[in-house]
Amino acid sequence: MLLRQLEYLVALSRTRHFARAAEECYVSQPALSGSIRKLEEELRVPLVRRSRRYEGLTPEGERIVLWAKRLLADRDAMHEEVRALRSGITARLRLGSVPTAVTAVALLTQEFCTCNPLARVEVLADLQTDDITARLRTYELDAAVTYQPGKDDAADFAFLPLYRERFVLLSQDTSEHGKLPEVSWAEAARQPLCLLHPRMFGRRILNAVFAEAGTLVEPRVETDSVASLFAHVRTGQFASVVPHAWLHVFGVPAGLCATPLVNPVHTAQIGLLTLRREPASVATQALLAAAGGIDMTAQLGRIPGSR
Repeated sequence: MLLRQLEYLVALSRTRHFARAAEECYVSQPALSGSIRKLEEELRVPLVRRSRRYEGLTPEGERIVLWAKRLLADRDAMHEEVRALRSGITARLRLGSVPTAVTAVALLTQEFCTCNPLARVEVLADLQTDDITARLRTYELDAAVTYQPGKDDAADFAFLPLYRERFVLLSQDTSEHGKLPEVSWAEAARQPLCLLHPRMFGRRILNAVFAEAGTLVEPRVETDSVASLFAHVRTGQFASVVPHAWLHVFGVPAGLCATPLVNPVHTAQIGLLTLRREPASVATQALLAAAGGIDMTAQLGRIPGSR
């Protein structure tokens, strides 16, 4: 078995087309097809469902692709470590994030790039929690800033806490809330709200807190973008519940106020999620080291324009 054969199979799984997979691997289509057939012969199982065109992978093929991704990831990690020993970290860090934690990602990448000036970073900042765990398992991400996983995922992932997400009611400073030091979740539910989309984990957290406060929330507008929440509040027609960490970037926009939400006071743990893997890639190890040198809670608590 050659690693190149595994690369061909993974490319075919990704592109779902023999010609495109061959183009991606810089080989002819007959060479790619022949190599995958040899792999099938060696493993003694069919990997690809074939007719006149590609119809997908067999169940055996789907399992072999997972092993292939793991083997290729380990190969790449070994090369990265050798390069790091020779000339420092030059790897590309692939970092994911849920939308509500994007501001924390910027603090991480700043520290990582300062400590590793030859490294590069690719950030995917609009992922759902399920997307993140799936991409970590298939080695498409090195790490992600996200919510603490449940017990079902605890065995597969390591979680480094970074900060606790708090929530504020963002509204017009001319509203009654602009004069109050805090506001209840029940009162917030009575506002014309713009909230995150129900499919997002951050919204499910809000729904649970509103339910704990004994109220049902029915927003006027729903969006999958935290920036869109700010934009809607700026129109003067809506209010919103936003993560306090976003104020670290935007501050409290002129004409708006951010009032802490109470009854209950709720926080959600945000941290750095990585796949349990020994040894971890050098990029992942460097990111964990960078995260350990940041007081994320203190930095995110600094609001531009505030004293």
